[in-house]
Formats: sequence, structure tokens, C-alpha cells
Amino acid sequence: PPPTPPTPPTPPPPLGSGDDSLDRLLPPAGAARRRSATSMSKTEPPLLRTGTRTIYTAGRPPWYDEHGTQPTQAFVIGLSGGSASGKTTVANKIIEALDVPWVVLLSMDEFRVLSPEEQVLAASNDYNFDHPAAFDFELLVATLRKLKQGKSVKIPVYDFTTHSRHKDWKNVYGASVIIFEGIMSFADKQLLQLLDMKIFVDTDSDIRLVRRLRRDITERGRDIEGVIKQYNKFVKPAFDQYIEPAMRLADIVVPRGETAKGALGLSAADSSSTSDPVCAGEYPAGQRLTHHHQVLASSTF
Repeated sequence: PPPTPPTPPTPPPPLGSGDDSLDRLLPPAGAARRRSATSMSKTEPPLLRTGTRTIYTAGRPPWYDEHGTQPTQAFVIGLSGGSASGKTTVANKIIEALDVPWVVLLSMDEFRVLSPEEQVLAASNDYNFDHPAAFDFELLVATLRKLKQGKSVKIPVYDFTTHSRHKDWKNVYGASVIIFEGIMSFADKQLLQLLDMKIFVDTDSDIRLVRRLRRDITERGRDIEGVIKQYNKFVKPAFDQYIEPAMRLADIVVPRGETAKGALGLSAADSSSTSDPVCAGEYPAGQRLTHHHQVLASSTF
């Protein structure tokens, strides 16, 4: 008799199914993690060299494939951490270390969306800016997906004084590397699927509060009582509920008190130097980690 044909595989569920509700937020603790794309090498020659320094990462920048060529899609780095943890500062340090011609820095803050009623609450410090509902995730995912594909996009411009979007949006064009930063950048399943690397900036809560006071008073026209009220009522509880638990999803954690010389598992070293690249995966004192993520070595970068 003729052999029995093999059973056809079960087709996958439709793309995006089940992602239309809040269960797309905060994947469970047992969710499978993407293997980190970075590693360090002392033997392979690097492929990206500038006049003054060399970028090390197993011989090539992480957005290059195994043949040393750039893929068709951009390499997206996600930066998360508490409010005023230093995410933008770390992002700028990464850009300096990469030293590539064009990098897009996309802030999640621009994707806040408030109704007129919510704007009234925000004016009296009674609106929770640190809740997932404060962000336009649908627009954010669509925008980041287009940028990853190398397409140009229009980005909203959020006004922290009036708590509204500007009428005119700004044009942003694609690049080889995209750095996406925000307090909820790990809080959505669809966003996580677009991130090739995830970095969490872990900063002491007292330092974050001091920075937030200075920033909101000097740059956003707030008063000290309003900032403290908002911090105690919304910011700290949201950090405990949404932001800190997402640190387990990070490929790399920037430790408290450190900055980001090696934040991609990269070392931007002077080309004439013989010193070894900074190795991710150790505490500043050299204690080896047992966690699944990496913690940056001590740095003065």
C-alpha cells in the first residue's frame, strides 16, 4: 500500500490576534527571551573602524549580519527605566560610542495623548502620566515598524506645558540604528517584537526624584509641591507596578551610578590603545552574574 502522507503542520494564528486588549502589556515572567545579539571578542578583527577608535562586538556592529553586511531593516535598541533615570543621557552616550553616520533617537514622550478632560487633570497634577493608558501605543508601534523598515515617518510633538500635541508634526527618516527610549518601552508585546536589543537604566529612586524635581521645575514650569504630589501618587506606584518588573526583560542593565560606555556590549576604544574592551556581564567589583541579563562593567564614560 502507498505510504501515509505526513500530517500537515497546524497554521500559525493570525498576526496580531489577541493583541487588541491590555493583555498585550507586560509579558509573563516565563516568556521566552530573544538571545542577545552582542558578544565580545579579543581575536576577531573589528569591521567598523574610525580615525580615532574602533567599535568591538565579536568583530562587527550588532546590526551587521554574519557576512559583515548591513541588513535591510534597521537595528532597534530599546531603552527603559524609571522617570528621570538618565535614559536620554545613556542614549546619547551610545550614539557617541557607535560613531555611525545616522542614528534616530525616538522618545516615547512624544506619543503621549490626553483628552481635554485629562488635560484639566494634568494641570492640577491629578493625571497619571506613568500609566500605559497615557501613551498612544497604536501610533507608536506603527511608527517604529515603519522606521525599522527604513521608511520616513511623521512624529507627533508633545508640549509638556500645555499637555497637548502640537499642530505641526516633524518628519523623521530611517537610519541604520534606531534608539527608542521611554518609561514604558518594554510594556507592550508588539513593541518588544520590534526591539533587537533591550537596555534598562537602573537608577536609585532618590536620585530620580531629585532629577525630576529639577527638570520639572526648571523646564516644565511646575512647582515643587505639585511635583512631589505627582511623584507619590502616580510615579512611584507606576514604577513598582509596571517599570521595575520589566527589568527582567532587558538584555543589558546599566547599574546604579554607572553610565553607558559598554551599553551595547560594545567598547569604543582608542585605536592605538592596547587595553581590553569593557566586558559586559560583571559587576563593577568583578562579581560574575547569575541573572539572565548582563550588567555593565564600571565606567567613567
